[in-house]
Amino acid sequence: MNRRDNRRRLPLLTDHIGGRSQLTCLYRCGDACSHPVPNTSDNPYMGDLIASAVSRRGLFKAGAAVTVGAGAAGALGNAAYASEADAQASAFWGSVPRGLRFDAVAPNTDDAVTIPDGYEQQVVIRWGDPILDDVNDFDPEAQTPADAAGQFGYNCDFLALLDLPGERRRKVLVANHEYTSEEMMHFGYDSAAPTREQVEIGWASHGLSVVVLDEDKHTGDLTPVVGHELNRRITATSEFVLSGPAAGGDLLKTTADAEGTLALGTLNNCAGGVTPWGTILSGEENFNQYFANAGQVTDPTAKARLARYGLSGNASERKWEQYDPRFDVLQEPNEPNRFGWIVELDPYDPDWTPRKRTALGRFKHEGAGPRVDRYGRVVVYMGDDERFDYMYKFVSKHKMKSGSGRTAREHNRKLLDEGTLYVAKFTGDSPGEIDGTGALPEDGAFDGTGEWIKLASGDESFVDGMTAEEVYVFTRLAGDKVGATKMDRPEDVEVNPKTGKVYAALTNNSQRGTAGKAGADEANPRNSNKHGHVLELEERQNDVAATAFGWRLLLVCGDPEDPSTYFSGYPKEKVSPISCPDNVAFDPQGNLWISTDGNALGANDGLFGVSLTGPTRGLTKQFLTVPLGAETCGPVVQDRHILVAVQHPGEVDGASAETPASQWPDGPEGTLPRPSVVNVVKERFGSIGC
Repeated sequence: MNRRDNRRRLPLLTDHIGGRSQLTCLYRCGDACSHPVPNTSDNPYMGDLIASAVSRRGLFKAGAAVTVGAGAAGALGNAAYASEADAQASAFWGSVPRGLRFDAVAPNTDDAVTIPDGYEQQVVIRWGDPILDDVNDFDPEAQTPADAAGQFGYNCDFLALLDLPGERRRKVLVANHEYTSEEMMHFGYDSAAPTREQVEIGWASHGLSVVVLDEDKHTGDLTPVVGHELNRRITATSEFVLSGPAAGGDLLKTTADAEGTLALGTLNNCAGGVTPWGTILSGEENFNQYFANAGQVTDPTAKARLARYGLSGNASERKWEQYDPRFDVLQEPNEPNRFGWIVELDPYDPDWTPRKRTALGRFKHEGAGPRVDRYGRVVVYMGDDERFDYMYKFVSKHKMKSGSGRTAREHNRKLLDEGTLYVAKFTGDSPGEIDGTGALPEDGAFDGTGEWIKLASGDESFVDGMTAEEVYVFTRLAGDKVGATKMDRPEDVEVNPKTGKVYAALTNNSQRGTAGKAGADEANPRNSNKHGHVLELEERQNDVAATAFGWRLLLVCGDPEDPSTYFSGYPKEKVSPISCPDNVAFDPQGNLWISTDGNALGANDGLFGVSLTGPTRGLTKQFLTVPLGAETCGPVVQDRHILVAVQHPGEVDGASAETPASQWPDGPEGTLPRPSVVNVVKERFGSIGC
């Protein structure tokens, strides 16, 4: 085999936000942090009338951050407190909520998945493992597009683990495959001249996987059932129906689809959700990076629309436009408009073509958090994962039908095509007290009220100067016009099934408060926010269709020894350090679980359990860590299973297929690091955290 070394040489140390490598930033989001912020609107923010001078304490913290090892030392130091607290709690678990009764894992930089004592782990499925019949076993030196389209895809993210009615002790796993890292996948990869085969392998490795699993009733092990009739791959070339109010509009028509109703492929699928009627929602996120030549567009309106979604420059990083003209905006100017949607997939019906739901708006969807109220009304909460972008919700026009019969199922699979789309505006209740340092207001909490602003419903637009079609296709511009609140990268937004409260992970925003950018406000209280925070939102009277809400910050993340951190008043010497919250989930007891992306404290990313009620509210405990260079994604937290997607293991600067930085999951005998799904169970297959 010819292993040509034409690879890009990347520096070993970077100044990228959080703990991400430059390699991850390049392939995952098109290196968004190094490009101008797409939101250039002059929306008012709560800090407009507040001086943004940095306090003496803030200057001290900024100086300390220059030292590369400072954050790591602080984080590892606090692990001792967490461990001591756990040791005390082990003797009296009554003081710790059910679901969180485990000994916290210490922060580390090990090339392994680390879990608490008394728990066991199993790799369920890895990149390249066959899920369809007649597919070759994984061989990175002999991959073909046909094999890749029948194997588990690359860089798994969102996960759903569903029961399979009628088949005892079987589950259905649905996984997103967010992006491909070509230098980590292919030996001899030349980024300037990828081969057609490498490009087509990339197309086949994006998308989603549906895989049936056998569950061992004694151990809890989950084993793929290769060739099951429900197994399938959705890729960058699969057919999707464009549905909802923007479908068929001029903005979605292309040469290949003159009707504007049938799209090919899904890209950069990040988080998602499970609907109450059993379908899967998946968010198309950083789709902009796949399209070339936006920088050569001359029409000012088209250019501004592209720029608002982060499309710029000439050749794309992966060079897909060399093999398919739809990835060249000069040849197909509307093709980018067919990405950036919420996708709906029915895991139980392989014959149902997946939908792209235009009624939910187009932006960089991290995911979608659905809820149905007691009246049958459906709401979906969403975050736009970009610095200074917005939070949204969609409320269905029609009510959900109960039951699993054909009539109910057909009705429910249309619910997300009609309804009202809103964007959020936040107001703090401590005006004049937010100075950007993270200091708590006098009332002891970051909190306030908010408003859901209508954008569109059906064919009706509520945004001056924009048609309904324009609102759906250019939703970011609609949010700009109505004065939505600029947030610190709102990512996963999910609903607590026990309470109906909504939780949003705001990962970080290093540009908050910098020259020309929005300063701190009560919903985003720190300038140069590198650790992120978690927001809790409660609809007025718990009404999903309410246009008013209350909110508070649950966590302001970082090293607990940093005065700017906040854990809802819980003693900070008794919590695990947490940085860059990304995905959120809930266990059967109603505890919040948070996975992280880009830990800026110098340790590996992990999964954390958080108490939400009573005297332990704010208690934060690390349950696991992922290997070197990896991100913790898509947590599923059930009574007896915790699943995480281990994304991009070993993806550190300077790594490649020839020079891997991780041996996970296959060890020294493995050929490449492989993104995988990990199943963690309690010994003797007991209840998690109990």
